Amino acid sequence: MDSSALYRDITDFAHSTPSWVRWAFEVWTEFGLLLFGLLFIAVWWRARGHGDPRAVALAVLAPLATALVYVASELVKSTVNEERPCRAVAGAAASLVPCPPHGDWSFPSNHSAIAGAAAVALALAVPRLALLTVPVALLMAFSRVFVGVHYPHDVAMGLLLGASLATLAVLALTNPLARVTAAVRASGTPVAVWFTGPGRAG
Repeated sequence: MDSSALYRDITDFAHSTPSWVRWAFEVWTEFGLLLFGLLFIAVWWRARGHGDPRAVALAVLAPLATALVYVASELVKSTVNEERPCRAVAGAAASLVPCPPHGDWSFPSNHSAIAGAAAVALALAVPRLALLTVPVALLMAFSRVFVGVHYPHDVAMGLLLGASLATLAVLALTNPLARVTAAVRASGTPVAVWFTGPGRAG
C-alpha cells in the first residue's frame, strides 16, 4: 500500500497552518494518549460505585485490552519493518517533530492502535463515551500524519487493529472477569472491596 501522495498533501497542509496549530498538534500527538489514561481511571471509579461486577469487569478490561493491542502492534511492526515516511518519502515537507530513529518502524502506528483500542473498550464500558473517545482516537491518528511521522495507511491500520482486537478481547473476557470480580468482592477483604466497590457480590 502506497499512501505517499496523501502523506505529502497532509504534511504540506501542516506547514501551511498557523504556528499555534502546529504547536497544538505537536503537544497532542505526544501527550494526547494521557486523556485515555484519565478516562480509564474515571470509568473504573464509576463502575466500582455501581455495585455491578460486570461494570467493574468492563472498566478493568479497557486498559488491559489496550495493553494487549500495544503488544500486538509491536509484533506487527517488527515483522513488517516499514521505514518512517519522514525518511523515506522524497520531496515531502520536514516532519514537525523529530523523525524516530531507524529501527522504530512505521507500520502500524502504535499511537493509533492504542487510541483505537482505548476508544472502543471505553465505549463498550460506557456507551455514551463513544461520542468523546471515537473523535479523540481519530484526532490522535490524524496527528501522527500531520506531524510527519506516519503514513496515512499506518494510522488507518492502527485504528482498525486496535478497535478490532479490543472488541474481541472485551467480548471474550467480560463474563469470566465479572465472575472473578464477584468472587473477589465476596471475599470481603478490605483491598478487594476497595478495588471492586462495596456493592453486592451477586
